[in-house]
Amino acid sequence: MAENEFLQIEEKVVEMLKTVYDPEIPIDIYALGLVYGIDVDGSTVNIKMTLTAPSCPAGDFMVEDIKQKVESIDGVDNCNVEIVFEPEWNQDMMTEEAKLELGFL
Repeated sequence: MAENEFLQIEEKVVEMLKTVYDPEIPIDIYALGLVYGIDVDGSTVNIKMTLTAPSCPAGDFMVEDIKQKVESIDGVDNCNVEIVFEPEWNQDMMTEEAKLELGFL
């Protein structure tokens, strides 16, 4: 895969992740800082992410939403989502916009 093609897919993945919301917080998972890594390997996208809390009841819903949206991108055949809890998520991982929206600034 050419570097340019890799970057285009990665950019589209980020765009899709910005349409996935934690149902309990009106901010997308990317702005919340829940996405720790995106790896494009040919037609497979591997995403490493966390949840705001280990017991988050919306985790399965968000993983399915991510898989469906990312696999709809041209050139992507498979999306794997790995939920990790290291490092532990905290509010400092949010974008400035997310902090402002939630009243933390």
